[in-house]
Amino acid sequence: MQVDMVKLICFSPTGTTRKILRGLAAGMQAAQVEEIDLTPPDACSKEVVELGSELAVMGMPVYAGRLPPEAVARLQRLRGNQTPAVLVVVYGNRAYEDALLELSDLASAAGFVPVAGGAFIGEHSFTSDAAPLSVGRPDAVDLAKAAQFGESVHAKLEGMTSLDDLSPLVLPGNRPYRDLKQWENLMPETDEALCTLCGDCADVCPTGAVTVKDSVQTDGEKCIVCCACIKVCPTGARMMHNKRILKTANWLFENCSERREPEVFL
Repeated sequence: MQVDMVKLICFSPTGTTRKILRGLAAGMQAAQVEEIDLTPPDACSKEVVELGSELAVMGMPVYAGRLPPEAVARLQRLRGNQTPAVLVVVYGNRAYEDALLELSDLASAAGFVPVAGGAFIGEHSFTSDAAPLSVGRPDAVDLAKAAQFGESVHAKLEGMTSLDDLSPLVLPGNRPYRDLKQWENLMPETDEALCTLCGDCADVCPTGAVTVKDSVQTDGEKCIVCCACIKVCPTGARMMHNKRILKTANWLFENCSERREPEVFL
């Protein structure tokens, strides 16, 4: 099979998943690479996107071993037509558990044919100076491995005459999936003494939970605790004080600091 067009499809509030997909695409040697960004708030209301014979590379972050519901809802606005798909999840160095299997099931239900899967590591959303969690990842080593994965996918597809030659992709995970962890009404706060009202936090929020006028307001019902607003704030005015989040971050730092490496399935 010849792959001339690759479409990168991602939900990536903090940019880590997007970096992995671009690294993977670099190894695929496709003539054309386009991106479908499911991150902005308006992605949930756009028309259904139909894909054909191009190769879809889908990337999603992992939240507590599952895909975030907001990302799932946006992914369900895509339709494949026996479209080959590479599935990628990015997690914060603890575990990805059922997320990759969940992504495979969603892709299959939408008309895509999974041909390969990968789990990569990105800087954890809850990282802080007090609890640094997979800081700086994906790093150069991760991106090199993503490119190698892309090369392997390219070789696999070139060795096939059609998707009928494909053996079912076997991925780790369990059905039923683990229960979703709920983070309702837990959201970052703003130190008004440090805030310059620049609006970067509102611009990067994937759900439109943040508004900036005379002060910064955060809608706890919309916030998905991705912490993109914290990472983008130029003055450090956005921060997380919630005890539940801080306790989780400290546990992760104490128990999940040993470096994990990407896993790929072909």
